[in-house]
Amino acid sequence: MAYQPVQQPRLADVITERLEALILEGSLRPGQRLPPERELAERFGVSRPSLREAIQKLSARGLLTSRQGGGTFISEELNGGYSDPLLEMLSRHGEFHLDLLEFRDAMEGISAYYAALRSTPTDKALLISRFEELEACFKGRDPVLEARADAAFHMAIAESAHNVLLLHTIRGIFHLLEKSIVDNLAHLFEKADSRPRLMEQHRALLDAILEGRAEDARARAHEHLVFVEEGLLEVERAETRAQRALRRSQVMPPDAR
Repeated sequence: MAYQPVQQPRLADVITERLEALILEGSLRPGQRLPPERELAERFGVSRPSLREAIQKLSARGLLTSRQGGGTFISEELNGGYSDPLLEMLSRHGEFHLDLLEFRDAMEGISAYYAALRSTPTDKALLISRFEELEACFKGRDPVLEARADAAFHMAIAESAHNVLLLHTIRGIFHLLEKSIVDNLAHLFEKADSRPRLMEQHRALLDAILEGRAEDARARAHEHLVFVEEGLLEVERAETRAQRALRRSQVMPPDAR
């Protein structure tokens, strides 16, 4: 029987695969600068020529970009999957926010479920930190900062799920998510009890993940997004009624009022 000789993988190919894995798992993020060549070679325990070859391969694949005198960066284009003109146009229409909430309900419910099962001590420490930042922003009552902290908390949950498809799907809509949350909070905060209710929901979601209660974590994520959706629908209905009353007052003759 003839045996095929075992091919020893080239060192540059191994480095390429490791760097790709770091990008996929979210350890290296779009726009992030790579450490200097010498430092990165030392971390991998490889020669600089092998590292340089791997970087050239990733650059040819569009995953890395070089800036004159500024180093090598993870390509910003990896964030562009959901930023085409169609979605930007859709985001300007009211129904899009409800569609996005339905999408988040599906994606974030799964993320919370797996985060409860798979989150590491490092993940849990980051989740607690993101929650504390969110809590501080809610006390400051700046809707833009609150929205950023809110989105960052939910992104940390996606990272803790350790599913690369979930992570990059949610990361792809991050800028839309932030904008949507700003709009959502602006409407929800018209009701006095909204802030404490939202913080209670985030706390319950965090506790379920930290304690490994996967089904409960998914339920808490769903409960939170249903609350947001119902709040928005209530605001929309109130606005519709106000507009209808205004139109009637403008068209009805004085003697008919």
